Amino acid sequence: MTTSSKPFNVGIVGYGLSAKVFHIPFINLTPSLKLHSIVQRSPSSSSSPTDSAPATYPALKHHTSITPLLSDPEIDIVILCTPPQTHFSLAKDALNAGKHVLVEKPFVPTSSQALELANLAKEKGLILCVYQNRRWDSDFLTVKKLLSEDKLGRIVEFETHFDRYRMEKPTTWKGTLGMDQGGGVLFDLGTHLLDQVYVLFGMPSSVKGWFVNQREGRFVTGEDGKEEEQPDSVNLVLAYREKGLMVYVRIGVASVQKKQVRFWVRGTKGSYYKTGLDPQENQLRSGTCKAGEVGKFGWEEEEKYGVVNLVGEGGKIEERVWPTVTPPETYKRFYELFAKAVESGKQEDVPVSAWDAAEVLKIIEAVRESAKTGRDVELK
Repeated sequence: MTTSSKPFNVGIVGYGLSAKVFHIPFINLTPSLKLHSIVQRSPSSSSSPTDSAPATYPALKHHTSITPLLSDPEIDIVILCTPPQTHFSLAKDALNAGKHVLVEKPFVPTSSQALELANLAKEKGLILCVYQNRRWDSDFLTVKKLLSEDKLGRIVEFETHFDRYRMEKPTTWKGTLGMDQGGGVLFDLGTHLLDQVYVLFGMPSSVKGWFVNQREGRFVTGEDGKEEEQPDSVNLVLAYREKGLMVYVRIGVASVQKKQVRFWVRGTKGSYYKTGLDPQENQLRSGTCKAGEVGKFGWEEEEKYGVVNLVGEGGKIEERVWPTVTPPETYKRFYELFAKAVESGKQEDVPVSAWDAAEVLKIIEAVRESAKTGRDVELK
């Protein structure tokens, strides 16, 4: 293993969008990390060199399976950018090989698997982290700041949305894997939204969930092994009885809206309403802005700021545009914190722990039970 006097060598498993867009750029921006190896099962021979890791990064080591990567003593960190049904076994193999591990979301299909991996990492004295990058979305950090500064008072209702107009079913794992394998909208997008809710409010008292196939216009159960019962949209209600708080989580594919709702937060002293998504993913995917580009990457245009309504003197309600937090921390901050955790070896330094992921998976499991039975499911 490396020492703090030189960078930690990183091996990436999988060379799709996740690796190319969300990981490699930030590894290259983190001084204590060095991209060393890439595992790509079938490097493309197409005319596009970006489809082939060996063609794009000829100076690195390349493998077509994870086995030689795990046996390489030069590798300190393994990053899994593979489909979710592979994460549990690959993460377990990497930890048993003595490597620190970063796993793309969705982490694993079940909370029991998450806890097993968390315990294994603790036993081995290794860092295990989950890539919940949207904790570093600027709109979410704006909400977090509003709540921490008590600008809105006691929160009574919290809405979080990821709505789109997408009438074509995805052909990737997001549309082909069942939820028992970590696939589908609840694990793809719901994991992000529920993780953010967990960061703000912790575990709910109970949940109620509805699964819908909006493309075909019918409710579904999400039952394992039945493709026709898999949802493309979800509506969830999380109750926090000790707080008097209701949280609504909504993801839809048939939302014909120019400005899609992202957050709507209501408190006893004010409210916050925000449309549109954090710009980082679009900037990275479109190539309009490089990761970490000072003054550009992660900065939101002023016309996309949210709106706050506050109770003023005499009970008069005042509305004002509320700037998104600046400067944006961006996903670069996640990688800085992850590198710090690897260097310190301290579990408390891990930016997104497997323990947190296990708690979010317990919420997802309760949601699945609710959608299947039609009942509220208690969590506390």
